[in-house]
Amino acid sequence: MPAKPPFVHAGMRLPFALLVTCFAAWGIAANMTDPLVQVFSRIFSMSTLQASFVQFAYYGAYFLLALPAAFINRRFSYKTGILTGLGCAIAGAFLFYPAAQAMTFGFFLLALFLLAGGLSILETSANPFVIAMGPEGNATRRLNLAQAFNPVGTNIGVFLAATLILPQLNPATDADRAAMPAATLEAIQRAELTAVMTPYVGFAVVLLAIWVAIALLRIPTDRESIAPDAAGVQFGPTLRRLLSNRHYVFGVVAQFFNVAAQTCAWTFTIPYVIATLGGTEAQAGWYLQASLIVFLVARFVMVGAMGVIRPAALLTVMAVAGTALCLFAATGPGLAGVWAVVALSACLSLMFPTIYGIALQGLGQDTKFGAAGLVMAILGGALVPLIHGAVMDAQGAALAYVVPGLCFVVVAAFGLFDLRSTRKAAARP
Repeated sequence: MPAKPPFVHAGMRLPFALLVTCFAAWGIAANMTDPLVQVFSRIFSMSTLQASFVQFAYYGAYFLLALPAAFINRRFSYKTGILTGLGCAIAGAFLFYPAAQAMTFGFFLLALFLLAGGLSILETSANPFVIAMGPEGNATRRLNLAQAFNPVGTNIGVFLAATLILPQLNPATDADRAAMPAATLEAIQRAELTAVMTPYVGFAVVLLAIWVAIALLRIPTDRESIAPDAAGVQFGPTLRRLLSNRHYVFGVVAQFFNVAAQTCAWTFTIPYVIATLGGTEAQAGWYLQASLIVFLVARFVMVGAMGVIRPAALLTVMAVAGTALCLFAATGPGLAGVWAVVALSACLSLMFPTIYGIALQGLGQDTKFGAAGLVMAILGGALVPLIHGAVMDAQGAALAYVVPGLCFVVVAAFGLFDLRSTRKAAARP
């Protein structure tokens, strides 16, 4: 009987464990940020579309910084990329303090951009590094396990927002705020923005501790493909090979719409609950917390299921279920609609790492740049929420859930494509 392949290579267990903390870290940041659309809409009396520029700045940074991260990883190492990303994220999180003092929406967008840019570099480095830490045969399952700790972070992020930010919002409406004396309004806004700033500065301190731990750890690079010098980073030929790989290209498209669906589902949960059931942002925030608990439990369930079921098959079934739940939420608002929105997290739980693992399989030395393309696909989280917000402003919170429903259709198509086609590995030079 052949020996069972190791889950991670020798000498990689401690690096893998430390890397897991990074997966949790960007989960904290992403889901602490999701409620900020509603928060800034209230604080600065903006429309949902205007406030949605929070996600545009956040996921736009992911798009712009992923490719530079690939160059760092290809020229140096995954560890260098991870430390660079953590450093940028630390700077962005600390920038929330002067942003709160300046009390301008643009300053907060700048802080979010730098924070997310760092996390983009971190994620572009960490995901393929996990894949490289063990045999290719169980790479997708290993990445799903590492990503299973991401919802641990997302739950922490939503909890921090629900306890430290949302309860501090003054219940005054836009009309009430417009009628207030300038000094009174400024005092209210300063208190609210201080509440926004506090968890981000604390997050920066946590990231700094992770940076020090990883910097002090010796991580072998013998299994990485590292260019001997800048000239060895051949972007043109790599891009041509990637674009000729149908699995990879379709994977990038599917990731774009997966992240779009996830961002829409979580960003607009609070407005959906308020429009459907009434109440305050703090009360509605607990439904978002429930969504992330579902996400956490489902992620571990999916890791176990992948031991007996092909990942692409699970991906297809969950994407079809996500489409159905979105359509139900759009057409049948009420408590049942709210729980349908919460249940979307179960469908989303396996999608990012599964699409990632399927798309990168067999890329060899092109993996580092391939990983950048999949992280750049996170641009879906910047663009599609603007569409969701515009539909919501025009047609209401319920009908807007048609937008993520259409995104799930694309993910389902990718799953079916992988099930029905024969993989063609990228050509080797």
